[in-house]
Amino acid sequence: MTDEQQATIEGAVRQILTAVGEDPDRAGLVETPARVARAYAEMFSSLEQPTFKDYKLFHEEDNADMVVVGQIPFYSMCEHHLLPFFGRVSVAYVPTNGTIIGLSKIPRLVDYVSRRPTVQENITNQVAAELEKILKPAGVAVSVAARHMCMEMRGVNKTGSVTQTATYWGEFKTNNALRQEFLMRAEHGNINV
Repeated sequence: MTDEQQATIEGAVRQILTAVGEDPDRAGLVETPARVARAYAEMFSSLEQPTFKDYKLFHEEDNADMVVVGQIPFYSMCEHHLLPFFGRVSVAYVPTNGTIIGLSKIPRLVDYVSRRPTVQENITNQVAAELEKILKPAGVAVSVAARHMCMEMRGVNKTGSVTQTATYWGEFKTNNALRQEFLMRAEHGNINV
């Protein structure tokens, strides 16, 4: 974020505070505009990266039939109200020709897609589209469960409501057993530690 962008956000936050009836010079609020600008720089950091490049591919002859990275936490901002929504993303893919992606890169992809004003449906589809573009796998599945502050803090005021979205590409779209296996693994984690 440039100094000019920082100053613009700080000025806008001061105006919002004044418009809602607060005094932006009150002791508890005097540093708030700068804090909000720094927070926005972090929360919207993907806007400065036009493409996702933070990954590494590997070639493994004997790789799994399905790779699942489940329950990845994420935070984002609703593009309709600029209020937070947050939850967990589960991702699976079926490798082709032994091509796999470093496991830590999938959570980074989730962060990349979610660190901008967006909606849950976009996160779901963009994670799948990026994996498809990067890996060219036999199939991709993405499931997202999230809570939306625009539903909990305002409007219908339904605390704890969970919105679920999913998309299935390739083999996950055509193979019901594979899709069900993904959903079971995504929901339960399938981890015995």
